[in-house]
Formats: sequence, structure tokens, C-alpha cells
Amino acid sequence: MTDSDQAPTPRRPFPGRWAAAVAAALVALGLILWLVAAPGDDDTSGVPTAASADAGFARDMAVHHQQAVELSFIVRDRTDDEDVRRLAYDIAQTQANQRGMLLGWLDLWGLPKTSADGYMAWMKGDGHMGHESKDGSLMPGMATSTEISQLSKTSGRQAEILYLQLLTDHHMGGVTMARACAEQCEVPQERQLAEGMVQGQQSEMKLMADMLKERGSAPR
Repeated sequence: MTDSDQAPTPRRPFPGRWAAAVAAALVALGLILWLVAAPGDDDTSGVPTAASADAGFARDMAVHHQQAVELSFIVRDRTDDEDVRRLAYDIAQTQANQRGMLLGWLDLWGLPKTSADGYMAWMKGDGHMGHESKDGSLMPGMATSTEISQLSKTSGRQAEILYLQLLTDHHMGGVTMARACAEQCEVPQERQLAEGMVQGQQSEMKLMADMLKERGSAPR
């Protein structure tokens, strides 16, 4: 066993600025959502339906993002590597903020946050399902409960590699979903958010590929 594979010294959670930054961003998002996505008082014609791509993407991506935040919180306590911890912080903060926006839109539209049709129903037959779900995962790219448990039990370089591989898969699934929304969603602000997700997550995938190479590994 090398020093890098030994369990790291227990760390306190990221500084309180993490929670403070997220909370402040979500408060700001509340005002932004009213300004850019809410219909007029007497106009409900612009509100998406529960079966729309807009609602489906908001529901599913909120769940998808939540797992990325969870995985990032796990790895920050499984490694001392500052580059991985910094990446985990950035991913958790970005995706928590975006998740708040997606859920906020559903609230503004008066739509449920779950669907009786299950996950990904809004994408059926649109040609975007090339990145399929693994057995035991909810949606494309998402980790299984076994993989999450494995990450929780590893440490050091092993945890870093597994996290980077899981998040690369996660981002691949997220990009597939975001591209579908960019084409199908009708709310301009949501399409713009989806397009930004594609660009941001593709950039992070390139970074993670480089970080894996530095650790003698590669995406799965």
C-alpha cells in the first residue's frame, strides 16, 4: 500500500462559504426566475405542460445533478488532493445552483417534481438515447448504488480515479440530456441553460481526462 492509497486524515467539511455561496445564489435565483420565466398574471399560455420536454428535462436533470453533488461531497473527504477537491467543489456548487433553478421553474409553472411516466420519457424516440442507463442506475451516466458505496469505501488515488471516472460518465449522460433540451425545450431560458450545461460539462470532461492520465488511468 502506498502513501497515496492510505486513508487521509479526516477533514472537516468544506468551509462555510460553500453553503453560504449556494444559499446566496439560490436566493438570487428566486428573483431571476420570476423575471425571466414566469408568465404574466393573466397569461398561462406560455407555461409548459407536465408532459413537455421543458418539464421533463427540469425534473430529470434536477435528480441527475443531485447525484453529482452527492459524489462530490463524498470524494472531498476521501482524498487530500487539492486539484480533485477543487474540482469537486466547483461541480457541486455549479450543479446545486442549476438544480435550484430547475426546481424553481417547476414551482413557477405549478408542475410536479416527479412523473408517473418515470425518468427520460420526454426523450423517447428523439434519437438522443445513445448513452444508455446502466443496470441499477436511474438515468444515463448516473452511478449505481454499488458504485457510490465503492467510492465511499476507497481513499487516496483510488478514490480520485473512481470519482473522475464516475463523473466523466455522469457528464456524458448529462450532455446527452442537455442537448435534447436545447433542441426540444420551448422556454428560451431553459434552452440557454441546457446549452451552457453542454459547454461546461464538455470542458470538465476534458479536464478530468487529463487528471486521469496524470494518475495512470483513463475514462471507462
